[in-house]
Amino acid sequence: MRCGSDLRKRVIDFVRGGGSKADAARRFQVSRASVDHWVTAPDGLAYQRPGPRGPSRLDWAALRAHVQQYPDRTQKEGAQPFGVSRPCIWSALRQMGVTGKKTGGLHRAESEEKTNLPAAARALYAPG
Repeated sequence: MRCGSDLRKRVIDFVRGGGSKADAARRFQVSRASVDHWVTAPDGLAYQRPGPRGPSRLDWAALRAHVQQYPDRTQKEGAQPFGVSRPCIWSALRQMGVTGKKTGGLHRAESEEKTNLPAAARALYAPG
């Protein structure tokens, strides 16, 4: 839970006035990590909302070209050249409509050709 700025100000004043961080945590019933964060932050009273803090570093055009050039790479392998995480690549590929759907080794054109064959020839390609 987020603590109010008045509590954060009292904790910072207590520590800067000579109290220890552990004593401040016990006295004001907050975690020691929160006390440490508030005291060491440039502005301990400001609240930073969690989440992404800037524009994406991912160049989508370069990612699309990379996927076309190396279609068999895993997401982890694809993330390394761009310096981003695997979930970042996963999200970008999903938004671009690129899926990891397996075709069973047949491309759509080959599959359609084999279904248009006569019955005798189709039997040669039947799973067996």
